[in-house]
Amino acid sequence: MVIVEEQVDALLEWKSTLINDTHSLLPSWKRNSTESPCKWYGITCNKEGSVAKLNITGLGLQGTLHNFDFSSLSSSFDSLDLSQNKLFSSIPSQISNLSKLTHLDLSANNFSGHIPLEIVSLTSLRYLDLGENQISGFIPQKIGNLYFLTDLGLYSNNLTGSIPTSVCNLTNLTRLSIYKNQISGVIPHDIGRLSSLTLLNLASNDLNGSIPTSLTNLTSLNTLFLQDNQLSGIIPQDIGRLSSLIYLLVNENQLTGTIPQDIGKLRSLSFLYMSLNKLTGPIPASVGNLRNLSHLVLFTNQLNGSVPMEINNLTQLKLLYLSDNNFSGYLPQNVCQTGILEEFSAADNSFTGPIPRSLRNCTSLRVFELGNNELVDNITEAFHVYPYLTWFMMSNNKFYGELSKHWGDCQNLTFLFFSGNNISGSIPSEMGKLKILGQLYLDSNNLVGKIPEELFGLSSLIELDLSKNKLSGRLSSAVGMLSSLQSLDLSTNKLIGSIPRQLGECSKLLSVNLSTNSFNETIPPEIGNLDSIQILLDLSYNDLSGKIPSTLGKLSKLIKLNLSHNKLSGSIPSSFDQMLSLTTVDVSYNELSGPVPNIKAFENASVDALKNNKGFCGDKSRGFNPCNTTAVIERNEKKDNKLFLIILLPLFASLFLLFILCAILFRLRKRSVRNAAGSDRATTTRRNLFSVWNYDGKIVFEDIIEATEDFDTKYCIGTGGYGSVYKAELSTGQVVAVKKLHPSDEDSEGFELKSFESEVHALTEIRHRNIVKLFGYYSNLETRISFLVYEFVERGSLKDVLSDGAQAAEFDWKKRLRFIAGTANALAYMHHDCVPALIHRDISSNNVLLDSEYEARVSDFGTSRILKPDSSNWTSLAGTYGYVAPELAYTMRVTEKCDVYSFGVIILEVLMGKHPSEIITLLSQILLSSTPLSDVGENIRLRDILDQCIEAPTGAVQKEILHIVKVGFSCLQDDPCTRPTMQEVSAELQMLSVQSREDLAKPFEMITLRDMVLS
Repeated sequence: MVIVEEQVDALLEWKSTLINDTHSLLPSWKRNSTESPCKWYGITCNKEGSVAKLNITGLGLQGTLHNFDFSSLSSSFDSLDLSQNKLFSSIPSQISNLSKLTHLDLSANNFSGHIPLEIVSLTSLRYLDLGENQISGFIPQKIGNLYFLTDLGLYSNNLTGSIPTSVCNLTNLTRLSIYKNQISGVIPHDIGRLSSLTLLNLASNDLNGSIPTSLTNLTSLNTLFLQDNQLSGIIPQDIGRLSSLIYLLVNENQLTGTIPQDIGKLRSLSFLYMSLNKLTGPIPASVGNLRNLSHLVLFTNQLNGSVPMEINNLTQLKLLYLSDNNFSGYLPQNVCQTGILEEFSAADNSFTGPIPRSLRNCTSLRVFELGNNELVDNITEAFHVYPYLTWFMMSNNKFYGELSKHWGDCQNLTFLFFSGNNISGSIPSEMGKLKILGQLYLDSNNLVGKIPEELFGLSSLIELDLSKNKLSGRLSSAVGMLSSLQSLDLSTNKLIGSIPRQLGECSKLLSVNLSTNSFNETIPPEIGNLDSIQILLDLSYNDLSGKIPSTLGKLSKLIKLNLSHNKLSGSIPSSFDQMLSLTTVDVSYNELSGPVPNIKAFENASVDALKNNKGFCGDKSRGFNPCNTTAVIERNEKKDNKLFLIILLPLFASLFLLFILCAILFRLRKRSVRNAAGSDRATTTRRNLFSVWNYDGKIVFEDIIEATEDFDTKYCIGTGGYGSVYKAELSTGQVVAVKKLHPSDEDSEGFELKSFESEVHALTEIRHRNIVKLFGYYSNLETRISFLVYEFVERGSLKDVLSDGAQAAEFDWKKRLRFIAGTANALAYMHHDCVPALIHRDISSNNVLLDSEYEARVSDFGTSRILKPDSSNWTSLAGTYGYVAPELAYTMRVTEKCDVYSFGVIILEVLMGKHPSEIITLLSQILLSSTPLSDVGENIRLRDILDQCIEAPTGAVQKEILHIVKVGFSCLQDDPCTRPTMQEVSAELQMLSVQSREDLAKPFEMITLRDMVLS
């Protein structure tokens, strides 16, 4: 009885040290003289009434084990399972007091530090799992003394060093998992002694050396994961002895030699991955014996020869990747005879002959890659409708014929590549039906006719390449509708007429090539609105005339500019002096004259890049004539028009005097307004920042004061922790949003200014269609007035829209899915395209706005943090309750994964129409459920938690929602290491249609939360 009391005291003492609300999580754990602890949740007692087992997994417990009195439990304790909680700090050495312990599972927590050496004294141990923690250090050499151990899991940690040879003493082991660490050295040569092993997972380490031949003694193995290491040498030739293998993954190593002929003896094999090695020789014909094989992945090796006809026997194949090898001969003829093949890639080889009939009719295909071969076939009728196809690449072969109108029925296509063939005829207008197409490459063929108007309705199109064809006619003004377009190449065709000014509305363009056509008239000034363009602007080899628009000087990010071989006249605009990113320029073969811009691109330009013009002037050392007064004036006027100069110069003088007078009056008015506000800023020497973009200097302090009536509350449209937002209609007629920061007190002044400048810095550095644009800012420490001027986003915040019945009803499923994708794209841009990376830190329904088309606009960067490589990134807790990643509660370490968690909350909130707090709690319970058959979440159907204010989703939308919920759940993992990056999330959502085409295992109406989490 005394022992039981000590155990009760020990357990309650430990419970009291836990951080979170353990009373609600462990309500039965309380002192009661009439009740034994044997009735407490998670506790099992022996016949004497002493505590023998403790199993409290998946409760979200937070705390350490440093106050756990192991000695009080030592006499009878044989099982401790605390997995899937949030316990942290090191594993105490006192755990060795549990001398009779047979089962120890501390996996899926946040433990750190070293594995205590004392753990090897637990000689009765049969099951040990320390996976998915942050444990570091070495695996104790004496771990081989745990002779009775049957399961050893040390995965997803920071373990270093080598695998101790003593592991080979654990002859009772059935599972050994040390994947995703930093283990180096070789696989122990005596690994074959572990004859009871069914699973060996050493993947994602730094192991080197060869695969031990003794490994083939493990005849009970059904799973062998050795991928993502530095293993070299050959694959054991007697690999066929592992007759129970289902999974064999040795990809991403440095393996050489041939694929063993013995591979055909692995009759149970379903997954065979050998890609990204240095394997040579042919595929052995014995592969045809693997009748259960569903995945055969051999890409990026040096395999050669023809594909054996026996591969047609693999009737269960779903994935076949042969790409990036040296294969020749014909493609396998009947590889899709059963109609279940989903992904087939044979690109980058030397295959010849036609496309096999079985592939032409393989409607199950999702990915189809045959690019960079020597295939010959008439494509006119070679392909039919592929309802699930998302990726189709046939570039650089010898295909001929015409594009079929049936391509418009492949509604799930996101990538279509037909470059570098001999295709003729016109582009079918039916391709305009491919509403989610992201990349279309039809370049280097013999296409004729006009570019179909319907193509310009593809709002998801990111890259469009129709170059090197014989396309004719005018380029439609509808090109401006390609709102997502980043790369446009229409070069080397027969296009005529003017370049549409609407091209300037494609605000995301990074590269434009319209060269080698017959475009005429002038360069539209609207091209200067392409402020995102960086890589290339090539308008060469056309018939363009007139002056170069000065607006091109606004392309401050542009690297390469080619205007050569046209009929451009006049001087190069002085605005070009601002194009500091320009590295390559060519303006040759025009009729240009006047000063050469004083920037590196022109200073470093070759003679050929400037030749055959009327005459440039500038640096004498470069062979130019010096620029006299007349030459400077000639940048904007014709050289010999003396009468025009006589009239113009006095006019300029008069205008200059008028400008001086207006400036004096403006200064007097400005001082008057300042004095009326009680603050004379005319002589201040303290910091006074003001900057404006895009609005011709008209957004000034007084305009904001006047438009908001000195920030009257009637103009306030929102208030947050750092400031209030006002709607301001300026005298120019433009409507903007003004965020006025709250005045700071003495203690917080530094923080407020830092917050303000952080937001300014973040927003001035980035440009993205799903991020609000900053027009200007104002800050003055004398008056403690600071505000930001943004574009006005019409519908307000996500929270506003979801709480407004009418707007929420109009916010249908397609708009919601597009909104989620837009938010993901913005965050991916911040995390992966900004240098250094930018973390938002406060993603919430208040800080993601919606424009008139319900497109997402991420806003409010006041709490953002710029990551630098040498920064520890530790900071004070910031963010909105209900959206903050759980690790910030105890680590304060901000990473991109904090934004990923918040984005996961946003996904569920958009789909549910409200904050998903209850679902997040339930999600944690499902993931951490202690028994496989737990019914947590089994009675909650997905359809019932979706927003009921709009009609239930149907058809393809149902499948897209299923997939996007899975993405959301992956973002909400408690362990930040297991969350995807936003780049991965954005790619997943771009490929949404790919994943959403799987047949549902049961009707949508019957799918539960548990189904979604565990699928």
